[in-house]
Amino acid sequence: MTEDLSPAERYAAARERAAEQATALASFREMYDFGLDPFQIDACRALEDGKGVLVAAPTGSGKTIVGEFAVHLALQQGKKCFYTTPIKALSNQKYADLCRRYGSDKVGLLTGDNSVNSDAPVVVMTTEVLRNMLYAGSQTLLGLGYVVMDEVHYLSDRFRGAVWEEVIIHLPESVTLVSLSATVSNAEEFGDWLDTVRGDTQVIVSEHRPVPLFQHVLAGRRMYDLFEEGEGRKRAVNPDLTRMARLEASRPSYQDRRRGRHMREADRERERRQRTRIWTPGRPEVIERLDNEGLLPAITFIFSRAGCESAVQQCLYAGLRLNDEEARERVRALVEERTAAIPPEDLHVLGYYEWLEGLERGIAAHHAGMLPTFKEVVEELFVRGLVKAVFATETLALGINMPARSVVLEKLVKWNGEQHADITPGEFTQLTGRAGRRGIDVEGHAVVLWQRGMNPDHLAGLAGTRTYPLRSSFKPSYNMAVNLVEQFGRHRSRELLETSFAQFQADKSVVGISRQVQRNEEGLEGYQASMTCHLGDFEEYAGLRRQLKDRETELARQGAGQRRAEAAVALEKLKPGDVIHVPTGKYAGLALVLEPGLPAGRSNGHRGFEGHDGPRPLVLTAERQVKRLAAMDFPVPVEPLERMRIPKTFNARSPQSRRDLASALRTKAGHIPADRHRKKRSQAADDKEIARLRKAIRAHPCHGCDDREDHARWAERYHRLMRDTSQLERRIEGRTNTIARTFDRIVALLTELDYLRGDEVTEHGKRLARLYGELDLLASECLREGVWEGLPPAELAACVSALVFESRAADDATTPKVPSGKAKAALGETVRIWGRLDALEEDFRISQTEGVGQREPDLGFAWAAYMWASGKGLDEVLREAEMPAGDFVRWCKQVIDVLGQIAAAAPGAESTVPKNARKAVEALLRGVVAYSSVG
Repeated sequence: MTEDLSPAERYAAARERAAEQATALASFREMYDFGLDPFQIDACRALEDGKGVLVAAPTGSGKTIVGEFAVHLALQQGKKCFYTTPIKALSNQKYADLCRRYGSDKVGLLTGDNSVNSDAPVVVMTTEVLRNMLYAGSQTLLGLGYVVMDEVHYLSDRFRGAVWEEVIIHLPESVTLVSLSATVSNAEEFGDWLDTVRGDTQVIVSEHRPVPLFQHVLAGRRMYDLFEEGEGRKRAVNPDLTRMARLEASRPSYQDRRRGRHMREADRERERRQRTRIWTPGRPEVIERLDNEGLLPAITFIFSRAGCESAVQQCLYAGLRLNDEEARERVRALVEERTAAIPPEDLHVLGYYEWLEGLERGIAAHHAGMLPTFKEVVEELFVRGLVKAVFATETLALGINMPARSVVLEKLVKWNGEQHADITPGEFTQLTGRAGRRGIDVEGHAVVLWQRGMNPDHLAGLAGTRTYPLRSSFKPSYNMAVNLVEQFGRHRSRELLETSFAQFQADKSVVGISRQVQRNEEGLEGYQASMTCHLGDFEEYAGLRRQLKDRETELARQGAGQRRAEAAVALEKLKPGDVIHVPTGKYAGLALVLEPGLPAGRSNGHRGFEGHDGPRPLVLTAERQVKRLAAMDFPVPVEPLERMRIPKTFNARSPQSRRDLASALRTKAGHIPADRHRKKRSQAADDKEIARLRKAIRAHPCHGCDDREDHARWAERYHRLMRDTSQLERRIEGRTNTIARTFDRIVALLTELDYLRGDEVTEHGKRLARLYGELDLLASECLREGVWEGLPPAELAACVSALVFESRAADDATTPKVPSGKAKAALGETVRIWGRLDALEEDFRISQTEGVGQREPDLGFAWAAYMWASGKGLDEVLREAEMPAGDFVRWCKQVIDVLGQIAAAAPGAESTVPKNARKAVEALLRGVVAYSSVG
């Protein structure tokens, strides 16, 4: 091709190549043995040009390459780079990756319970660690040039999402931010906000999956494609699946047959044939099927820890073996190496031998209840291809690098903490995004198991939708408030909070409403001009007329309510055999009461029908109809006209019985005239306010205007539009400055408790500034009141556990076991202080439902923390706690984290808390807790 170019064009191309070779990107590309994708190149070029970037791309597309380029740039420019991740497992994984590439001397790790080479030019850390550094003004921030925020879509997380926004807002302006996100539908909106708070930010969105994903449904012995083969974005659902769903829906259920709905022999035969074709395969059967189809390794998502463990057992009992003898030996060697630090006496407690048997066969579970070391081993073996079937909860979808050839979803419903709910398109995308290993697989496969009642169109909607909007969960906290006021003062802090993504989204949502208000205000000006009267203030006159109308409406409503109440009382007094005259409705006229129709559990003479419609008498009309009447048929009280005996042989279903009794009714009471309910004198006739308003209207100058009614019509339109505009303005007010108003309420409460005095942070406030966590204020108050003074280390660990632990079963009503003595009293005092704070939050309108405020401390881990810190064995502690090892380790590490904060924040040299908190950390940090590298 170059032969076709002119000398000038060849020279220009050579210059361009030379310029390209001189860039940092060129040297970076040489480090990889594969070419970069266009979106990766665009993002890297933007970074080298000094811009921040937001990269939104599917799972497995290689967006972390952009983060690694930021590391490369920092090292080349002699600056620091912090690589943040949402979970410690990801931090450990990324730390290992960067150490392999750049050497362990240049890479550090900070995860709360791990600190390795923290002064290195590249440090991998959890996002919370960076947030704490920013508030503490850490010296480690000096020379920081780049911050990579991996999995930045975590800012939607309602429990931890605020941390991401705090970091983005508070990072120094000189730091270039690299935000890596899953595919989100509002990436441009998020990019606009980043542009506002961080300066020039380029948004790069890629929806291209490097490994194409194919969707299937496994029903019985057959794997169906979800979509028909065809061109274009709009793909049709496989008609075979639609037909199956229709056949299954039309098939009589077992209960139908039990009720005696007999089927013809041909129908039974057709159902038998259909049943042999459609069923939900068992777990071992699914894995065998995938193995035969060459679709392993696979991750099967089961939304239950017990379900994951049960699936492994089912595969073992079925005799499933996915590894040959050589692979088994490699598995055993790696497992023994990784678990060498675990004491032999703990192995049996942890279910080690059953776990190892599964691994040797190439089968494993992966969930938060597992020991972190065990999870790490499963991840490593899976990546090496030595574990081929993993049964996992959805937590595995959150960033851990475990790509598979196939992903299996057992069900499309999961427990969300409150109820069983359908998974969202975003969750489906996140889960199935694991399928297809770049550089290994030509295609990835997502398999959904057929379930009775499955709707193929609904599944196609999940698979075909890419809506995963990023929604801010940012809320101010007590710790955030004191840190901000200490650094910036109240006014500047308020302004900073108004730059949050939460406020950005809220403000954007009111733009349309604001435009409508503007249009309404223009309309109001026109209406006001049209209702102007030369005789006087017509707006004032119209106001008097409106007051009169409102008063008359109110009195009429009161009168109607009173009449309804009187009618209900009269209906309650009716008895079978009473002859009445129904005043209105379809069945107006003479009627005989067959039964009074009182609500269940009520008898005559009792009033008050809150929560139901009152009496509904069953009557026989003079026209031989038996009907149940409602309260609306009796707008006025009804009185019996006569009494009649109802024959014991009367049958309401018999036309002859109805005819005979109706004839007797007409004979008995047909001559009696209907009791005309005398209308009472209207309340309005004697109302002083109405008389005053009528007098004022007649005396007003505008009352004598010839165009009075014309002006009045314009005035009515003005009033209606003014009312609508006021409602819109209230909606705007409710959405704007919401974060700042919450901050004001928090500051007011902290001022009441003497944590703040204007822009000054008191000693108590400075202590609160060092306490991070959901119950930061409660921890500070416990320190302030000396609740933990004199507690031995094990008892202090038990008390502090109440600040971090949350039971998985929210409705668990059993009283938790707690240590006796001082610890029991201290826990009781902690709950009492929480009660005082809760009442104070109510006074200051700080609501836990909005994600702000202090939840009740949970004592459910106190006994386990006390036993472990007292030196008890793992077997005994786990048996008493009735808790999986993974959960136990995670809660211990969180208690250790808070104990470290308390040791640093505790007041005065005389206090026993700092020393005992450090001893409690040492007592907890042993055995399984100490040798678990992931928290």
